Amino acid sequence: MSNASSKPTPIGLPTIPRIGWRRFDYLPVGLFASVMGLTGLSFAWRLAEARYGAPAVLADAIGWAAVAAFVAMTLGYAVKLVTAPDAVLAEFRHPIAGNLFGTLLISLLLLPIVLAPIHLRLAQGMWILGAVGMLVFAWAIVTRWLSERQVAAHATPAWIVPAVGLLDLPLALPSLGLPHTHGVMVLGLSVGLFFAVPLFTMIVSRLLFDAPLPSALQPTLLILVAPFAVGFSTYVTTTGTVDLFAEALYALMLFMLAVLMPRLRHLPRSCPFRVSWWAVSFPLAASATTALRFAAAEPGLATDAVAVMLLAGSSIVILGLLARTLLGLAKGELRTLSS
Repeated sequence: MSNASSKPTPIGLPTIPRIGWRRFDYLPVGLFASVMGLTGLSFAWRLAEARYGAPAVLADAIGWAAVAAFVAMTLGYAVKLVTAPDAVLAEFRHPIAGNLFGTLLISLLLLPIVLAPIHLRLAQGMWILGAVGMLVFAWAIVTRWLSERQVAAHATPAWIVPAVGLLDLPLALPSLGLPHTHGVMVLGLSVGLFFAVPLFTMIVSRLLFDAPLPSALQPTLLILVAPFAVGFSTYVTTTGTVDLFAEALYALMLFMLAVLMPRLRHLPRSCPFRVSWWAVSFPLAASATTALRFAAAEPGLATDAVAVMLLAGSSIVILGLLARTLLGLAKGELRTLSS
């Protein structure tokens, strides 16, 4: 068995020397998390439209913002792949940053929710591409984990993305009309939840007994909410019911939010804004979606209050991230914000 990963490597994105004509060599693949967050927020507002009569234009506008972000990121990262392939390879091989290639594939799984009413064939093709890619990526990363000795310090929340990201497989399927997908839904649900347990345990153990995460990675802590928030939506989508297990996932989501949100309130003072802050967007949007679905299944003052509060909070945070990122782009700060 190889010991290639036995020596600790720096936590964070790999540093590649600039050689020759290179464009966007600094662009992190993890910025596809912006697409995930905007898509999730669009879907949450779609649920709010059905339950509370929220204006449909809000979900539409956020959905189009997600599409624009995906196009921009895809073009930018394609340029990076062509002009700086060594930077892409180094990022993929990195024990932490490499896991974030899953954000691109999860974007392909989520965007069909927005695109299905507009162009069903495009949405179906995008989902199939994302599903195949996510399955292969999860297999490759888990194989890498089991084939090489890992370093405890590398067990960060980003490790949840590859295997637990399979929970996103079923989410768009109800709107796509694809045949014979129940087995795929069960596969995504079972593998995602199975790996969530040991990975969550390892990451919490690392946080308890090892050095604190660097400030640039502090926003990724909110990824720890995702297995419960996305797990709820995936379970309900697959089974068609909100039962005791779904209620338990909802309760775990609320507990983890209560634990992590107070820690993140110090984020603006502890480290300057970086595009890594987008890591908080999808867990927040997924939490709002879960709360809205639970409120629809178990209507009441408390459940509706939680749903509205999470929807408002996630909207403020994600739109704030979008505004700050666009401002940085306008000021030519993308390289700095990606460091």
